[in-house]
Amino acid sequence: MSGGVYGGDEVGALVFDVGSYSFRAGYAGEDSPKAELPTHIGVMDEVDTAMETDDRSLQSDKKYFLDTNAIKVPRKGMEINTFLKDGMIDNWDVFEKVLDHTYSRHVKSESQFHPVMMSESAWNSKAKREKVTEIMFEKYNVPAFFLCKNAVLSAFANGRSTGLVLDSGATHTTAVPVYDGYVIQQAIVKSPLAGDFVTMECRKLMEEHKIDVVPPYMIKSKEVVNFMDPPKWTKKDIPEVTKSFHNYMVKDVLQDFAASVLQVIDQPYDQIQAETMPSVHYEFPNGYNRDFGSERFKTCEGLFDPAIMKDLPSGNTMLSVGHVVTTSVGMCDIDIRPSLYNSVIVVGGNSLMQGFTDRLNRDLSAKTPPSMRLKIISATGSAERRFSSWIGGSILASLGSFQQMWISKQEYDEGGRGCVERKCP
Repeated sequence: MSGGVYGGDEVGALVFDVGSYSFRAGYAGEDSPKAELPTHIGVMDEVDTAMETDDRSLQSDKKYFLDTNAIKVPRKGMEINTFLKDGMIDNWDVFEKVLDHTYSRHVKSESQFHPVMMSESAWNSKAKREKVTEIMFEKYNVPAFFLCKNAVLSAFANGRSTGLVLDSGATHTTAVPVYDGYVIQQAIVKSPLAGDFVTMECRKLMEEHKIDVVPPYMIKSKEVVNFMDPPKWTKKDIPEVTKSFHNYMVKDVLQDFAASVLQVIDQPYDQIQAETMPSVHYEFPNGYNRDFGSERFKTCEGLFDPAIMKDLPSGNTMLSVGHVVTTSVGMCDIDIRPSLYNSVIVVGGNSLMQGFTDRLNRDLSAKTPPSMRLKIISATGSAERRFSSWIGGSILASLGSFQQMWISKQEYDEGGRGCVERKCP
């Protein structure tokens, strides 16, 4: 390796993509991630009584449960936490546990053999960027590292280096303008109207209809009964679980409900018109089932028209999905606005809701100046939209022309963790 440039053709780079709902990992050059882990983890206090002779009498040790299977097992006293806050890594110990688990269970290879490309949110702070660089080189001893904004990677995954990336995920919907592969920082617009908000609206809908959402972990067996009768099911014998675990499991059911039943209507919501639309049948885990008609459109209407929600405080400043886009473009230089409107790239798991892009297209067409050509780019497959930043990283890290961009171990040893600001835009 001459001149400290990493030119590793012989070894596959790893791509880590940190999303608000899940953490994706896999090898560069592949078309989908090898592993997807929830960003939520189970934490349990383990009290060790063997140390009683000591003054400290009880040693408390935390036990972590990661990955989809482990987290969904009911355990006494297990709390559900996440290592993210506002889209940025906040709990570093837990984040390291997730990386350890990924290397040992999914990658099944030593970390020092693979360079790592990692995605980050577009508003990530300098201190957090330096910290993650330090962890990757010091603890995991990676040969090379690169940190890239997830919006840039999503644009690359859709074959663009310039465009407005509208990412609607679990915790927020953001519009990030990308120009020539660089994020225009001052024009990033965020709104909390996203997947978790839709789940919350589903919960309100269940309360209105007096539907008791019973997560599968509580159910031993069920009988299919008539639509009008209350469901008949027997409860499983399980340990007493924490509130956070129960809420997490209920949320899981509501997310499935949202994905199966909800639909965005292609024009502003109208009760009479929505009632003429076909209804959808849904069965809950405890056997209760019913048809959902106009409410399946109304529940997610708040994404596009926040005014429809009754219980929001007055003077509410939450931006609708269309507004996020127009506000962001309006904050950019007037010369680049046409090229942003010409490629509005829609990504994120929440954008997979039926009718999302059609409605966005309609809303934006009404708001864009007539001189602008509006073009919405959205991948048809669900994996391409959910994992867009991972796929972008996979493409970028396997390009020959990218190989001299890595921060090599040698450069890190010479320049310290500050080199990430210099090398990764």
